Amino acid sequence: MSASAATGVFVLSLTAIPVTYLFNCLAAGGSSWAIVAVGLLVLVFIALLARVLVKRKPPKDPLFYVYAVFAFTSVVNLIIGLEQDGIIDGFMTHYLREGEPYLNTAYGHVICYWDGSVHYLMYLLMVAAIAWEQSYRTIGLYWLGSIIMSIIVFMPGNIVGKYGTKVCPAFFLSVPYICLPIWAGFRIYNQPSVTHDTPVKVVQEVQKKGLLRRPIDLMLAAYLILATGFCIFRGMIALDCPAELCRLYIQLHEPYIKDPAAYPKLQAQFSHIGASLHARTPYIYRVPEEAKQFFLILNIMYGILPQLLAYRCVNKPEFFMKTKQEEKME
Repeated sequence: MSASAATGVFVLSLTAIPVTYLFNCLAAGGSSWAIVAVGLLVLVFIALLARVLVKRKPPKDPLFYVYAVFAFTSVVNLIIGLEQDGIIDGFMTHYLREGEPYLNTAYGHVICYWDGSVHYLMYLLMVAAIAWEQSYRTIGLYWLGSIIMSIIVFMPGNIVGKYGTKVCPAFFLSVPYICLPIWAGFRIYNQPSVTHDTPVKVVQEVQKKGLLRRPIDLMLAAYLILATGFCIFRGMIALDCPAELCRLYIQLHEPYIKDPAAYPKLQAQFSHIGASLHARTPYIYRVPEEAKQFFLILNIMYGILPQLLAYRCVNKPEFFMKTKQEEKME
């Protein structure tokens, strides 16, 4: 494959702009099932166009077509976010009203921007890696964790939240976001990991060090313990724990956890932060002005440190490596 294939996927994703505008014009007055049928046809058509792009030299990795389709839907989500902010108009108006009204919530708004920016960038990077026949295992696993976390929060939240009685057939358009990432996850995980030519002596020396002699690991271990406790504490609040500490925390710092939209009870950290402060969140559930600094420091640390932990494991893997002698014994 050549770099032109990756460029073609980028251009193909931008066709979401005229497609959504045309879809909005044609779908007005149509039934919910008609929206589902047209949506599925569009996704299949995008996959076929991606196949045409690489007809001369098809990719060895079939996930190329998955990322091409998901890149298209990421642009659709970005369009939804821009329309909700009033920056553009007439692209997804009918779909937001009749198809997936829960996207009008603060959480739905933020997750559209997350998918339309972070996920979109990762799709393009993975497509480029496939085109250049390079490994993308690390970024693929990162994307997998992000999208699975989004689905775990988004789909149950749609059903059990205040929009549970308004779930339309268009909800089934989310099914590919469950099936395809699971399939992709197995393929990505089974890709060969990056090999490190680290001398055996260095590996043995690193693994002999106790936790107290590894200050960074000690800090990360302490963080994991505190984060686990904080996660349990939030869960108790979501379950209406009557303890005074829980009551004060939700009243003074994170009233968003009690939002009837239900997404905050499940939580995905970065979208949770954005939705807690978003204007679409009812005022009584938004973070109080005087608590914003504490809320941001606490939740940004809660979200950033896992990224640092992953970075440490990927870039300094000596502690997790096996020596050749151990591999022979196995």
